[in-house]
Amino acid sequence: MSRAMNFNAGPAALPLAALERARDELLDFDASGMSVMEHSHRGKVYEKVHHEAIGLVAELLGVSLDTYDVLFLQGGASMAFATLPMNLLEQGKTADYVVTGTWGEKAVAEARVVGTLMGGRVNVAASTEEKKSYVRVPRQEELRLTSGAAYLHCTSNETIHGVEYARDPKTPFPTSDAPLVCDMSSDILGRTVDGNRFDVIYAGAQKNVGPSGVTIFVLKKEIVARGRKDIPVIFQYRTHAESASLYNTPPTFGIYLVRNVLSWVKAEGGVSAMQTRNERKAGAIYEAIDASGGFYRCPVEPACRSIMNVVWRLPTPELEERFVKEATAERMIGLKGHRSVGGIRASLYNAVEPAWCDALASFMKSFAKKNG
Repeated sequence: MSRAMNFNAGPAALPLAALERARDELLDFDASGMSVMEHSHRGKVYEKVHHEAIGLVAELLGVSLDTYDVLFLQGGASMAFATLPMNLLEQGKTADYVVTGTWGEKAVAEARVVGTLMGGRVNVAASTEEKKSYVRVPRQEELRLTSGAAYLHCTSNETIHGVEYARDPKTPFPTSDAPLVCDMSSDILGRTVDGNRFDVIYAGAQKNVGPSGVTIFVLKKEIVARGRKDIPVIFQYRTHAESASLYNTPPTFGIYLVRNVLSWVKAEGGVSAMQTRNERKAGAIYEAIDASGGFYRCPVEPACRSIMNVVWRLPTPELEERFVKEATAERMIGLKGHRSVGGIRASLYNAVEPAWCDALASFMKSFAKKNG
């Protein structure tokens, strides 16, 4: 079998080694005579996998399970946009949000609904929207922060617009005296960050960590303890922390695959090795863009360019359509930009092979030569 070059934004490429491990273990997991999908989530065979996955998340993020809880939940980051304020936005308090793209907008919209229902408020501390687009993250001095805010929320990497925090010393993560909450759905474990500076990290697994259906939460225990108790038990983070994410039946096969992916990350040298790999991949694509004499144009300011989602435009929509069609014929999949913004997007998550990016960069150069 020849693998397609998968640049999908999510669900996305998974490491071949993780898939091969799943293939080899699918029918008879751990000599149990059963697939891991058939095991009870309360049985020792599955629980071993479950706790290994929890440990790998903490280890690779560099946080201690003495001070943080790692949860495996469902509903994706989209559900987290609602459950975060349900748990953390106390009555009469304000939550600060920094908006650098579509997913930040969606987080704000859900928080406002929750705030209206539960007596809290939402303050957009900064938005970098310009002409219905986003091309950068805000500077710290641009933030209009609330004194005594319930929390400060940001999105580390905006998948649609290709804008990423902390890719340059001039673009650090925002700070305030409030707990820092970060949606890391599309760059978690793709580059080194100090996990301990965040009070809450959450991420849908389907981009960089595993298959769709699993949402990872990493929360300081003190944040879990302070969460509201006047919401349904199933939505309280403490419920899942107290039961090690086994309060109800979790997505066991998805968590098993997360374990496989994180084992691969560790074996490849950990997050620092992933960062080196990803910077090289992104560098090949950005070099092709910048060397095209304007045929390709990346709208994102250089200091904020994502190494996970590279976005660019061609001179006309017709050329963009032809680019995608011809790339697909070369087995380069998933390059069409998000329907809300158009253009081209290459998602370069951990499992995307460097050779695929080299092939894409070569294709870009030949396409520009033929059509420029």
